[in-house]
Parts: sequence; C-alpha cells; structure tokens
Amino acid sequence: MTGAPKFTTLGCRLNAYETEAMKELGQQAGLGNAVVINTCAVTAEAVRKARQEIRRLRRENPQARLIVTGCAAQTEPQTFAAMPEVDAVIGNTEKMQPETWGRLAADFIGTTERVLVDDIMSVRETAGHLIDGFGTRSRAYVQVQNGCDHRCTFCIIPYGRGNSRSVPAGVVVDQIRRLVDTGYNEVVLTGVDLTSWGADLPAVPKLGDLVMRILRLVPDLPRLRISSIDSIEADENLMQAIAIEPRLMPHLHLSLQHGDDLILKRMKRRHLRDDAIRFTETARKLRPEMTFGADIIAGFPTETEQHFENSLRLVEECHLTWLHVFPYSPRPGTPAARMPQVNGRAIKSRAARLRAAGAARVAMHLAEQQGRRHRVLTESPRMGRTEQFTEVIFGSDRPEGQIITATVTGQNGMQLTAT
Repeated sequence: MTGAPKFTTLGCRLNAYETEAMKELGQQAGLGNAVVINTCAVTAEAVRKARQEIRRLRRENPQARLIVTGCAAQTEPQTFAAMPEVDAVIGNTEKMQPETWGRLAADFIGTTERVLVDDIMSVRETAGHLIDGFGTRSRAYVQVQNGCDHRCTFCIIPYGRGNSRSVPAGVVVDQIRRLVDTGYNEVVLTGVDLTSWGADLPAVPKLGDLVMRILRLVPDLPRLRISSIDSIEADENLMQAIAIEPRLMPHLHLSLQHGDDLILKRMKRRHLRDDAIRFTETARKLRPEMTFGADIIAGFPTETEQHFENSLRLVEECHLTWLHVFPYSPRPGTPAARMPQVNGRAIKSRAARLRAAGAARVAMHLAEQQGRRHRVLTESPRMGRTEQFTEVIFGSDRPEGQIITATVTGQNGMQLTAT
C-alpha cells in the first residue's frame, strides 16, 4: 500500500494513548493509504461528532480506506457500517491486536469482513501496550487499567470497554523505567476506572499500592501523576502517598458527576455528597497545595433546580478548580434514557452556569499564585505546567521537556505568566 495511514482521535486520553499503539501496529503491518478514526461514545453528542468527522475525513481523503474504531464503533458497529463513507469497523479489543492490522494490510476490503467487533464483555486481560509515550516529549501516559465493573445509569462506556481488568504492577513498573530512561520527566497513570486497578489481580492490590511501588522502584522518576479517580475508592496507601510523596503531583481529577444525594442515587453512584466533601477536605489537609478537577453532569433526568443548586454549591465546597461539564444527553440502552428527561434549554443553561462557576474558581486559583515560585515541566519552549497542572506561559524560550523553577508574574486568561 502507498502512503502512511492517518489517525484521528476523539475523546479521552486513553483513546489518545491507544491511537499511538495503533500507529505502531499499523506501521509494523505495513498498512498504508488508510484513515483511522478512534471514536468516543461518552455522550450522544460524541457519537454525532464521530459521524460528522467521518464524513469530513472522507471528503478530504476520497481514495483512502476509512477505518472506524473506538468506543462508538464497539457500542454501535452497525451504525457506522451503514455509513457509505466507512470501509471497516473495528472493535476496541480488535484494534489492539497485531493480527487485525495484518488482515487490514493484507487483504482489507472485499475479502476482509467489514465489521470486526466481538463481545468485549468476554475480554479478561488488558495488555500493557509498550509505547514510548505520546504528546510532548516531557509527559508520557501509561495505561494501567481498562473497562469498568460499575453500571452507572447514564453511562454506556462499560459496553464499549468491557469489564475492569488491570495491567500487572511489574509490567507497569518496567514500562515506566523505560520511559524514564528515554528522557520523560513525568508519567501519568490512565484507565477507565483507575481506582479499580488490582481488583482482578492476585492478592487484590489497590491503586495506592501501585503508586507506592512505582515511586519506590523507579527512584529516577521526577513526577508521577494520576488521571481521573473515583474518590470513594481511594485507599489508605493512596492517601499516604498524597501525604508523604512529593513526586506524586498535587492534582486529582474526580469523577463526582453530581452534588445532590437523590440524583447520585438515581445515577447509581457509590458516593454521596458528604463523601466528596470529606475526601477533598482530607486530601487538602494531607497536601495543602492539592487542586481538584471534576466531571459534573448538568440536567440529569429528574434534576430540579434545587438538585442543580447542590451541584453548583459543590464546586465551592470541594474547592473544585478544573471542571469538565457534561450537558446530559440520553444514551440508548442505558436506564437513565428511560427516566423523565429535563428540558434541553434548562440543561444548556445549567451547564453554562456550572462552567461559569468553574471559570471563577480557576480565576481565584490563578490569582493565588501571583508571586509564587513553581516547579514547571515545560511542554514547549514557551509553555509548561505546574505540579498542580496549571498552564504557565513564558516570555522567552525555555528548554523543552525540562523541570524548571519559575516565578509567577501574572495571568493571561486561563494561564499563568512567569519568568
């Protein structure tokens, strides 16, 4: 085949990580003249955007074979197979298998089955995909877990990712050693339900055990970061690491979803409002500089204005800084899609109010940094991030991929400026 394949990623960091692994698999198989889109299914809007992106990619690449994979392809394979722009649909398990890419490179369309999507609930293992990191040369993402055993009433992701399964600690440690040896100064642990890591492994270790093991066995790793966690599952060793390990970064993104107990129960979440407040208070006592991001859904079915106000207040009560606000959209096949829906205009308005509350918290956080000195990991010559994951802009070039000490001089929108 002529021409290198092109890849497009929609959705989460885990998808982006897997795209990098697919690039290597496609290259090893000799795949060419193809466009691969790695889709997201977290909301109905995400699926709509995937279809829109497929049509755009087909217009721009009329002669290429177009391959659709990712969570939306897993949950709705026939939807994408029916699109005239699409040549093949590949499931989330199949996209990580070398033999899939071998088939695509060898015979592709005509003799290859157009839909390669098996029952992901039967998958029992998650391999540690040994890529050299992606994004900047400063930060690498390591997948340690995939899938989810929980069944929140709004969420389609377990049907796209399968049940929870963990990468063994030894494999994770070996990969991080490799990344540090090649020059990475920060590693981010990623997964679909990160705090469930270890539940399917011998001795049933916890995420905190993995964190402590990494920091102990990879002493040359300057910075370890955790992506989104479910705070109700935070274990004793994880809290200890927050308290005593300066190489564990003081930034946690929390899967909170709502601030009202009744809505949380209807979501089938495992925590209540006070649990979230108690966790953030404890974490800040252990690590005063700790900052929090959070996922919050606006307009979940049956949400009243009073329910919503509880979410709005949670932003202040949990000291949330970096919000990911999701306007609720029903996902066919989920229990929430059958519940009484909130008016679309109200959903849009509530999402805007949540985003405004988040922006106010960001502004407050940035103002508090004025004059402070931070250890900044540079992602480009003029931009880096503090240990709290705040973006910093420099007025002159700095060495890329290095940790430097900088003094905050001001702010520019949602970023800090520093010298």
